Amino acid sequence: MKKYMTLIIISIAALLVVTGCGNSKSNGKSGGKDVLVIGVDDKFAPMGFRDENNELTGFDIEYAKAAAEHMGMEVKFQPIDWKTKETELSSGRIDLIWNGYTITDERKGKVLFTKPYLKNAQVVATLTNSDIAQLKDLSGKKVGLQALSSAADALNANPIQSEIKSVSEYADNVLALSDLKSGRVDAVVIDEVVIDYYMSKDEGAFKVLDESLAPEEYGVGVKKGNDELLNKLQDALDKMNEDGTAAEISTKWFGEDKVLK
Repeated sequence: MKKYMTLIIISIAALLVVTGCGNSKSNGKSGGKDVLVIGVDDKFAPMGFRDENNELTGFDIEYAKAAAEHMGMEVKFQPIDWKTKETELSSGRIDLIWNGYTITDERKGKVLFTKPYLKNAQVVATLTNSDIAQLKDLSGKKVGLQALSSAADALNANPIQSEIKSVSEYADNVLALSDLKSGRVDAVVIDEVVIDYYMSKDEGAFKVLDESLAPEEYGVGVKKGNDELLNKLQDALDKMNEDGTAAEISTKWFGEDKVLK
């Protein structure tokens, strides 16, 4: 009888362990609330980046937190390799891609998108004292950009791409701008909102060409087939536009309400 009871106790303990492990997935619970795991590039200022205390901050970080609150969910930010963002999403390791994620036709084939919430453009940044003044001046020059980003798509779609001497790809924009300052590349193709932020922090270091490569819009990426989450998130974003939450966060980071209605 004692042996039989011991086996029952062991079986119950094993069941509890398995159940506990099951809650560790991306859509688990914390304090009774569902947890929303968001994949981010933690070097993408001002959308999502680490401050002087190594804490994640930025427009998208605050925007996502507010949306999760409207959804009655907890949020967990998961820094990821931006080159594998769609793989992370499709595998279920993250629930959303939300960090200056440009809506493109190619990406629409891989993920579901919310409605656009912010306008952006791919622009060319160079040093203030550079002789590069127009897109045509990139002929014979070395250009840098973030790997597998919409910057690459914008450059490849422009005729000047065939005249560029070389294109260097970087894990993030910080490294690309660092090489620009050191002279290893002559220009960087980059998101307008990103270079605007760095120009405000490092006044006089960079300039942006008047000609942009491509206008674009940011959206939140949701796993294909998860229409329930997409609709719930979009409803939260719509309510944030209505109650002024979105405008407040935008004004804090950009000095004005830039969120698309």
